[in-house]
Amino acid sequence: MNKVSLVSAITPDWSRERCQRGRWEPSRRLLRSIRRYQHWRRRGLLGRPLAMGCLLRYRIWSIITGAEIPLNAKIEGGLLLPHPNGVVIHPDVQIGPNCLIFQQVTLGTGGPIPGVPRIGGHVDIGAGARILGGVVIGEHAKIGANAVVLDHVPAGATAVGIPARIISSGCTAKENLLCR
Repeated sequence: MNKVSLVSAITPDWSRERCQRGRWEPSRRLLRSIRRYQHWRRRGLLGRPLAMGCLLRYRIWSIITGAEIPLNAKIEGGLLLPHPNGVVIHPDVQIGPNCLIFQQVTLGTGGPIPGVPRIGGHVDIGAGARILGGVVIGEHAKIGANAVVLDHVPAGATAVGIPARIISSGCTAKENLLCR
């Protein structure tokens, strides 16, 4: 029986990204600058200078964190980057809500399946993992440290190794509602 997750794969938990005053949280500040840039760039004449200010903050936090997360990234809310250094994300990758990405993770092209990855909600990706090509990672999946994912990972499954293989299966049809 799979353990029921308390973190939603559908509804973003924005408190996971909230910056606390006076605390050193470079990853959260990087995400905040990306979110604010995306907000202000669509606001016409008033938004343009504010977006440029956010762009400056984004560049500073990108250098501090060592992360390569594009400004136009399609990231839903609740993303956690505990150690953001070395994280590289392709601009077209889609990341679902409440995901966890550790250091040195690469999400991009180059696998046997053409395209870029789509990461479902509440996916945990271990340090050094590479997810390449047009693979789909299901909700509540776990990707082990240093895994190289070149094929789809079903919901609730755990993938490890080079190339990644599934070591624990996802939710059964009966448990599928509980895994959401």
